[in-house]
Amino acid sequence: MSTAQMHPDAHPVDEDLVRRLIAGQFPRWADLPVVRLPSPGTVNVMYRLGDDMVIRLPMLAGGAEDVAMEWEWLPRLAPRLPTPVPEILGAGKPAEGYPWSWSVLRWLAGANPEAGALREPVALARDLAGFVAAMRSVTLPGAPKAYRGGSLALLDPPTRAAIEQLRRIPEEGIDCDAVAAVWEDALRAPDPDGPPVWLHADLTPGNLLVAGGRLSSVIDFGCMGVGDPACDLFPAWNLLPADARAVFRAELGVDDATWRRGRARTLSQALNALPYYRTTNPAMAANARHVIREVLGEYRR
Repeated sequence: MSTAQMHPDAHPVDEDLVRRLIAGQFPRWADLPVVRLPSPGTVNVMYRLGDDMVIRLPMLAGGAEDVAMEWEWLPRLAPRLPTPVPEILGAGKPAEGYPWSWSVLRWLAGANPEAGALREPVALARDLAGFVAAMRSVTLPGAPKAYRGGSLALLDPPTRAAIEQLRRIPEEGIDCDAVAAVWEDALRAPDPDGPPVWLHADLTPGNLLVAGGRLSSVIDFGCMGVGDPACDLFPAWNLLPADARAVFRAELGVDDATWRRGRARTLSQALNALPYYRTTNPAMAANARHVIREVLGEYRR
């Protein structure tokens, strides 16, 4: 899967460019092996650097804006969280024709979890709830607004457009009337009645690492900031089976309105992802289909 196929406006990145960037800015690491890492990610390209590091380079201008935010906030968030998060070892600058800032990070071991293939789903649900609760408890001042943290109504136009786009792809078999009913119901849910909270705001399987069935680290904080606590309920539908989903909800004490908003936010992300990535990113498309099935199954019960 090439980045050019996934995003027509992606900047080309290859091993030769990465080696030149490292040699020019971090010569002490210039002799280490550089190996492209397969990833379901849609914004960044990653290369393993030696045994203990990973290079992360945005392939889109939008992702480039997140790099400085991670440099600023990750060192401040890390000691407040129960799960390891990326540690910045090098702050790369534009060079060699590459236009954006980029990062060298400490390698975090683990594998992305896969919905339907979890070893310890209930224990993982508790781990995820612990991470979300810790994020919510952060009180660092001056926080950015989370990328997805605003009113659910802001997602209404793109979500309706995605539903109509999926109506024109009958081979996907999406019950678009049922999906629209879930969305309409969520729009009637009350807005948050408390202050905005700190969020990761992109808790997809591709941004989680597990080892031995348990959460070992959380990565990619490019969407972080403060906003609606419903934004960090994504794993309930994009990863956890129904019994573990109930544990996740109970551990966080989620009320009905927040649950409805969280379910709708997760659904909106899936509806927008499926038509865009269905032929270019199999992992993203498969998880989008999974989310739609899980949301409809829960809503109908």
